[in-house]
Amino acid sequence: MSQPALTSNNLDAFWMPFTANRQFKKNPRLFVGAEGMFYKTADGRDVLDGTAGLWCCNAGHARPRITEAVQRQIAELDYAPAFQMGHPHAFELAARLSALMPSPLDHVFFTNSGSESVETALKMAIAYHRVRGDGARTRLIGRERGYHGVNFGGISVGGIVSNRKMFGTLLGGVDHLPHTHDLSRNAYSRGQPESGAEYAEELIRLVQLHDASTIAAVIVEPVAGSTGVLIPPKGYLKRLREICDQHGILLIFDEVITGFGRLGSPFAVEHFDVTPDLVTTAKGITNGVIPMGAVFCSRDVHEAFMTGPEHLIEFFHGYTYSGHPVACAAALGTLDTYEEEGLLSRAAELDGYWADALHSLRGTRHVIDIRNIGLIGAIELEPIAGEPTKRAFDAFLKAYEAGVLIRTTGDIIALSPPLIIETAQIDQLVDTIKTVLESLD
Repeated sequence: MSQPALTSNNLDAFWMPFTANRQFKKNPRLFVGAEGMFYKTADGRDVLDGTAGLWCCNAGHARPRITEAVQRQIAELDYAPAFQMGHPHAFELAARLSALMPSPLDHVFFTNSGSESVETALKMAIAYHRVRGDGARTRLIGRERGYHGVNFGGISVGGIVSNRKMFGTLLGGVDHLPHTHDLSRNAYSRGQPESGAEYAEELIRLVQLHDASTIAAVIVEPVAGSTGVLIPPKGYLKRLREICDQHGILLIFDEVITGFGRLGSPFAVEHFDVTPDLVTTAKGITNGVIPMGAVFCSRDVHEAFMTGPEHLIEFFHGYTYSGHPVACAAALGTLDTYEEEGLLSRAAELDGYWADALHSLRGTRHVIDIRNIGLIGAIELEPIAGEPTKRAFDAFLKAYEAGVLIRTTGDIIALSPPLIIETAQIDQLVDTIKTVLESLD
């Protein structure tokens, strides 16, 4: 396949998301192919994927089951409307997905991204209370340093300053729990930190401040990913569930990152043994091949809407591409791949090796913390005085030149390789990062 020529015109036209556009376009980093654990660059180099794309290519790249499913579907049925119509694969996929979740999370609403999944879940939560005659419950509680996509609802309940500061007052009636990151007590924890469950008690303070009768839902990432891999302290998520139950508040888990095997089980719901009322997903649902997301909701939430005359729409929400046939085909091919290769549990098999490899970087130049859970890791760096984020960004650039793709957020290196990674590739990833960090000023 011929590669497109690069000119200043065809670089300038694309305003790239979450990118330092001017820096990139002076020295572009372009992928032109991918297979297995590796990307291929425009200059012919192989780059080890240490991030599963953007937390999404859990089964690696160019997987034949997924490719073939997409090709067949395009030829058979390219599009079908989801409003008042359907196609078989959407129902098949919803049934297979719900079988991965514990009861009562047995209904699925399809979206096209994690951001849309979050917006959908927030609307479901508020509407749920309204259809039950409890319409005063409109307040939403997020968490500091939380990431829930980039739509207005998501950045309102989210807590990453840079994602919020340019966009005005956002949604009203939103408050935030404190984040759980505590380097003074939990630096270099392996897995869940021992200290910090008491941060969940802050929800009681918010209930006392606002009154439970005004609060619709609490939304948290079981493991906060995009802010730098913040792992919940032992007992924290269970305590949030208890407080929500005591006060009639819905609990939403944002599993856009943790879903589909990242922690060594299908979802964090199972890993932490905490069942929320709603779960948002995307990314790994199609292995990143076709944009898609899904919201799982409990039986109680779903049934609350199924009242009144049967010819009326129960929930006035949806997207043109909800349950898109090609996306469903990609998702079914992805589930087949996960099942055939045991990928939804593989992170548990690699967890010990992964943890040992990451924590071997303790004492490496600039490193102030290392965190791991499942097949997720974070290496926190000492910032350069007066230049936050620069040290990690320099590490990103040097790692890319050395043949490894990492992700940085602030001064944190975040890692989430495809679940097909081998131990030798874990060694390559960690050894490259060590060499890079030792070379940095």
